Amino acid sequence: MIRFYFNGSPNPTKVALLLEETGLPYEPIAIDTRTGAQFAPEFLAINPNGKVPAITDGDTVVFDSNAILLYLAEKSGQFLPPAGDAKARGELLSWLMFVATGIGPFFGQAVHFKHFAPEPVPYAHERYQYEADRHLKVVEGHLAGRDWMVGNAYSIVDMALWGWIRMLPFVLGEGAFDRYPNVKRLCDAVSARPAAARAVALKDRFTFKAQMDDEARKVMFGHLKKAG
Repeated sequence: MIRFYFNGSPNPTKVALLLEETGLPYEPIAIDTRTGAQFAPEFLAINPNGKVPAITDGDTVVFDSNAILLYLAEKSGQFLPPAGDAKARGELLSWLMFVATGIGPFFGQAVHFKHFAPEPVPYAHERYQYEADRHLKVVEGHLAGRDWMVGNAYSIVDMALWGWIRMLPFVLGEGAFDRYPNVKRLCDAVSARPAAARAVALKDRFTFKAQMDDEARKVMFGHLKKAG
C-alpha cells in the first residue's frame, strides 16, 4: 500500500490527481505544515527537506512531486508516452522539468511576495510576477493548436501543470486567466475530470490549520523565527 503524505497545496494535489487517475491503492496521511508537522522526526526520516508531498511504497521512498509523478506513472504504466518512443519521452521529461524548475518555484515565490511577505518588497514582487507571467506565455504558445502538453494524450505533464495553474487567480490576480486562453482551456479540461474533483476534495477529509497567523508564518518561513 502506498502511503501518501500530503496537504492541500498545489504540489500534493497534482500527486493526488495521479493517484486517483491510476486507481493505485493508497493511504493519505495529512501533514499540517502550518503547525510544523513537516519537521517531525518521523517525517524528516522520509523527506529530509521537510516538504510535502512524499510517498512510501514498501521500502521505496520518493519525495518531490514531479519525481513522484514519474515514479507512479511508471509503476502503473499509465499517462506516459508509448514504450520505445524516445522522442516523446524526451518531450515529456523536458516539460516535466520545466514545471519542476520553472512554474513551481516562480509561482511559489510570486504567491509568497504577493500574499505572505511580512512587509512589501516591490522588487521581489515585480520580479516573480514577471517570471510567472513569462513561464505562462511559454506554455500558452506551446498549447496553441494542441489539446495536451505532450503529443496527443493527457499525461503527467498536464497533471503537474494543473496543480499550479488552477491557482492562477491567487498567483497573478483576478482576471489572469483572460490573458492565457490556451492555459485556461487545459486547466478546465483537467478540472472537469472526476479524478480531479476527488483530488481537490481529499484535504476536506482531514483537519488542517486554516489561519496563516504569526505562529504559522514562523513555522513555514524559518527566517522569520530567526529574526524574532
